[in-house]
Amino acid sequence: MTSSLPDELLQKISGELREANIGFARAYPGDSPARQPVHTVYGGAQIFKADTAQKLGKVALNSLKENAPTAPALAKALGLKGSAQFQKTVYERIVEKLQKEPVEDFRIDFEDGYGNRPDSEEDHHAEFTAQEVARGMSGGILPPFIGFRIKPFTEDLKARAIRTLDIFISTLVKKSEGKLPGGFIVTIPKVVMTEQVAALVELLKSLESRNSLQQGSLKLELMIETPQSVFNSKGKAAIPSFVAAADGRCVAAHFGVYDYTASNNITAQYQSMIHPACDFARTVMKVSLAGTGVWLSDGATNIMPVGPHRPKEGKALSAKQKAENRSVVQRIWKLNFEHINHSLMNGFYQGWDLHPAQLPVRYAAVYNFFLKELETSSMRLKTFMERAAQATLIGDVFDDAATGQGLLNFFLQGIGCGAITEQEATATGLSIDEIRSRSFVKILKRRRKIE
Repeated sequence: MTSSLPDELLQKISGELREANIGFARAYPGDSPARQPVHTVYGGAQIFKADTAQKLGKVALNSLKENAPTAPALAKALGLKGSAQFQKTVYERIVEKLQKEPVEDFRIDFEDGYGNRPDSEEDHHAEFTAQEVARGMSGGILPPFIGFRIKPFTEDLKARAIRTLDIFISTLVKKSEGKLPGGFIVTIPKVVMTEQVAALVELLKSLESRNSLQQGSLKLELMIETPQSVFNSKGKAAIPSFVAAADGRCVAAHFGVYDYTASNNITAQYQSMIHPACDFARTVMKVSLAGTGVWLSDGATNIMPVGPHRPKEGKALSAKQKAENRSVVQRIWKLNFEHINHSLMNGFYQGWDLHPAQLPVRYAAVYNFFLKELETSSMRLKTFMERAAQATLIGDVFDDAATGQGLLNFFLQGIGCGAITEQEATATGLSIDEIRSRSFVKILKRRRKIE
């Protein structure tokens, strides 16, 4: 064979490509293998206690028993398809989840769910909630993920936001003897400029230093809530610049449905999770953050599944009143279910819940989604693993690890939230130990050694 290109040129081009490829891989490392919560429950800071998650779980379970006491009843209310056994499996796993881990992620809210209060009152709640988080840590009763949302860094609210951040973190670290709870995160709302993200990073660095925390341990998430959060004044996608300004601390980006639609002059009557304006923003978020490892979260259905009748002291509801309550709750559940499915269909595997009665629907939608796709996804991952093994066998380079991790993450997400059991995931051809490694690359390396 004849080759005419000089070695010097080939080495030069190879070196340039290597540098570019390494840079690309650094910017787009692929999906994170870490567990992502399927929801974030928001609650005002004024009502947070260490055992809030357990209380929410009890209310959620009661709501399920009152409004859909059986698997067929829930399936009918939500329009669940599948066999009776499939519906029974979904229902049983919802009940188990609400008993064992009703809340995966909780956000103590000092913004919309809290409002503007006197400084002395917010100071008190910042200190009190931090003490409650520390108490929850010592008692082992916190959700696996938890954090708090400060006010935005606008000119009017920046000082209040910074003071709350300082009091909360400083108090928490003092009361917890220098530790942070698992999955701890600080949420910054209504981000419109990279300077706001950079300012938060600088504050987090200082708080780490002053409170003897490991550098980089305080993570943040962004709230995408305005048109300027999506595109900046130069017409460029703004989100990548926010993530870059976060300097490796950005874990997630959450979409704020109602602030976003309002800022697009959409009237309250038409503000909805499934409005086309929201789909556009979510698509931009999805494209901007694809392959970066930054999690995406959708917003919440803002219509609460609560019946019109409440029992009065010493007097129970009549059968007619109970039936009317059930009818209202089931109608709102169906809407919530459709919204969550819309998010899942568009690749948003996390969303917001604002009321405990929304939790049964969250898990119903998520479990239905994962279990419905279980057989097909098992076959896809099994085939992909066989292809990777074949490439290894003939000495070829298998460079599609990001796709493999993405396929594996379907099962990791399903297992993490309780939709899929580890045993069910072994239909992929992976062992339980391989699944628990959470890494496609580690699985391949281990199999190479065995061969």
